[in-house]
Amino acid sequence: SRPAPARLDPAAREALAGAAEDPRRLSDAQALALFHAEGPALDALARLADDLRRDTVGDTVTYVVTRNINFTNVCYTGCRFCAFAQRRTDADAYTLSLEQIAERAEQAWEVGAVEVCMQGGIHPDLPGTAYFDILRAVKERVPGIHVHAFSPMEVVNGATRTGLSVRDWLTAAKEAGLDTIPGTAAEILDDEVRWILTKGKLPADAWIEVVTTAHELGIRSSSTMMYGHVDEPRHWLGHLRTLARIQERTGGFTEFVTLPFIHTNAPVYLAGIARPGPTPRENIAVTAMARLLLHPLIPNIQTSWVKLGTEGAAAMLRAGANDLGGTLMEETISRMAGSSYGSHRSVAELRAIAEAAGRPSRLRTTTYGEVPAERAEAARAADGRLPRLLPLLPEPGSPAPGAAPPGFPAPAHAATAVPGAEA
Repeated sequence: SRPAPARLDPAAREALAGAAEDPRRLSDAQALALFHAEGPALDALARLADDLRRDTVGDTVTYVVTRNINFTNVCYTGCRFCAFAQRRTDADAYTLSLEQIAERAEQAWEVGAVEVCMQGGIHPDLPGTAYFDILRAVKERVPGIHVHAFSPMEVVNGATRTGLSVRDWLTAAKEAGLDTIPGTAAEILDDEVRWILTKGKLPADAWIEVVTTAHELGIRSSSTMMYGHVDEPRHWLGHLRTLARIQERTGGFTEFVTLPFIHTNAPVYLAGIARPGPTPRENIAVTAMARLLLHPLIPNIQTSWVKLGTEGAAAMLRAGANDLGGTLMEETISRMAGSSYGSHRSVAELRAIAEAAGRPSRLRTTTYGEVPAERAEAARAADGRLPRLLPLLPEPGSPAPGAAPPGFPAPAHAATAVPGAEA
């Protein structure tokens, strides 16, 4: 490791020296000094994180051929950072049928995907068993695909609507075909911040309960942090310390994903409450500090090309990140929030981001394993691109009370609807 430059202020110099010696021993005061680093101190922090990344996971940048399937954007949760959610009667509202979801998964498989990532709004007419129907529909159509689905918010919604415990609901979901869950809906794991962003709809303790329970059941998850809104560095530090404690206990996180806040269409920004996303300095500091504070517990640090673009993502690969996420094929949540970086990257384009950072790259599975040769060849042949995007059909009229949206079976009593779980 490189020594800290002598011209830095004493606090930054001491913190950098401590991090170079052993990042696991950084005190909270030292970590906060580094979160505030700028100029030469920020450069030194990025170099230190980059060195640690090289020592931990090597130089190869990883990425996954995946498709996002946001199966409904109807949501009444009211999160103030979200520009994706629509009411049932809004012109842009939609809900995909089971057939449409399965068709999208099959289309992704044909162009080399190893994974589909499925999340949706909290739709008032979708019963808690609808998630199981979605899983079964995808696995029946594409048995070999890895299903990475349902945020902790969706898990809590499903459990509440079926009358099951979180553990029983996740057990039933696993039996229906769930492989891993996205660690989204984390935002910042501090209820002071969460109250402003989501009115306390999913307290930090509930998020922690879902992911730790999933890990105990053998369902691994990603972990995330959305930053650059009403948060401060002390919140980032607390969030990363919480993730490290969970990982020490369960070992279930596959990666940590930095999610810069996209402010453009976010209600909390339009109301004058939040700032307009993180600065370039903050992006580097958060990425580098994630590498240091999560070492060696979570070795994979992912940056988001959707939110940062090609140049921004390449910069994060030089500041401690080693993964570029996925091809996505289509992505609606960040796009509706105002991201201008598109909703798809081809395999060649993701490789180009790695090359811009001076690094080799390779395909990976959801859990960072080797991709089967047949999948890799299919992805290369199609370049991870869909031949066409299937249309999003508008939300149909509201069903009768107690009925599911068209294309879903009518909800049954939880005790009979959920195999292998007790109500």
